[in-house]
Amino acid sequence: MKTITILTCLLVAGTFTLPAQRQYTLFECIEIALENNRDIKQRALGKQQREIAYSQARADLLPNLNASAGQNFVFGRSIGLDNVYQNTNSSQTSFNIGGDITLFDGLRMKHNIDARRADMYASEADLEKMRDDIILSVSTAFLQALLNQELLQIAENQLETTDADLQRQSQLVKSGKMAQGELYELEAQQAREELNRVQAESNLKLALLDLAQVMELEAFHDFAITAPSAEVLINETPLLATDAVYESAIANRPEIRGMHYRLESSEKELLMARSGYYPSLSFGASMGTGYYRMSGRDNDPFAAQFRNNISNSLGFSLRIPIFNRFQVRHNVRNAELAIANTRLEMDKTRIELRKRIEQAYFNAVGARGRWEAAEKSVVASRESYRFAEEKYESGRANAYELFLAKNNLTQVLGEEAQAKYEYAFRLKILELLKN
Repeated sequence: MKTITILTCLLVAGTFTLPAQRQYTLFECIEIALENNRDIKQRALGKQQREIAYSQARADLLPNLNASAGQNFVFGRSIGLDNVYQNTNSSQTSFNIGGDITLFDGLRMKHNIDARRADMYASEADLEKMRDDIILSVSTAFLQALLNQELLQIAENQLETTDADLQRQSQLVKSGKMAQGELYELEAQQAREELNRVQAESNLKLALLDLAQVMELEAFHDFAITAPSAEVLINETPLLATDAVYESAIANRPEIRGMHYRLESSEKELLMARSGYYPSLSFGASMGTGYYRMSGRDNDPFAAQFRNNISNSLGFSLRIPIFNRFQVRHNVRNAELAIANTRLEMDKTRIELRKRIEQAYFNAVGARGRWEAAEKSVVASRESYRFAEEKYESGRANAYELFLAKNNLTQVLGEEAQAKYEYAFRLKILELLKN
């Protein structure tokens, strides 16, 4: 869960939310998503299956012990205890208990234990990788909701400014200091900004719905999020160099560890296949007894026969492979091909990881450049709007020029918010890829 620890900085309350709504931090969203996600539950079941396979591989070293009982009826000619066939019916009851243990099998069972252990560790790495993917998905949806939340705040602030201007201008119209036509332009601007606010509110609800769906919540109501501002996130997360991120990722990322374990499993499978060239030696022991009854003659009692017919045996069994239709040879060849394929998959995983890191880095650099440019544009647009407002109030500009300056400021504020949150998101991706 160290990946989640990286994101605990988002636990602090911060941005605007409705007071009646339940507020979720990013950490809470991630916990809920990890608990509810069905893919993670299926992968956890697969991990348990790998653990059972490993346990069974270790148990194969133990001896086995079995008991058996049988009852036979013979009609017609039966062979007696004197080994002579007679025209009579007979019955025979037998009891047996025996066990055996493998003493040597070319180390096949040892290599099987190592292979199943590697499979178990690989399944653990796969589960961790899926958890990381869910964390990234939740973080993406969470930051998108934060962005839409800030865009809604911008739209509401702009609408409040226009409402205040409309009230002020209405007083001027009533006093005869301004023409009624100027008020119509302002009312039209108010309607456009109200439309922008409604659209921003709709976008926020859709973003929250996407987040709730990623979390696999059964009910979506009274849902809101809380987190620090994007500036806080950016200040707490440095822009990491690609080489440092890649070196840490190679050592720590679960997909890399998973490929190493898969390669180890393939190598042990090859040793298991080669063990088919070696002879195998096993030891066995058994004890049995029985009861024989023939019609038309005197038979000893069951207890006496059960006691007198007891027999014990001990023995070794040596199996030497001579010719097996090239089965072992082909098994070895298939295992070698599996190792080669696993090595290629490992190289592909490393290349893909390097590609993701470099893309995340250059996306972060680009987002930072856009954010810095947007900040300068915001300063210039604010100054342009202030100047247009002064000209409008002094009668040197018309309402259209003022509204144009205000619309430009609104657009630039939205672009700055998008660049800012994208930069914060790219920084978090780099930090996630490092671990």
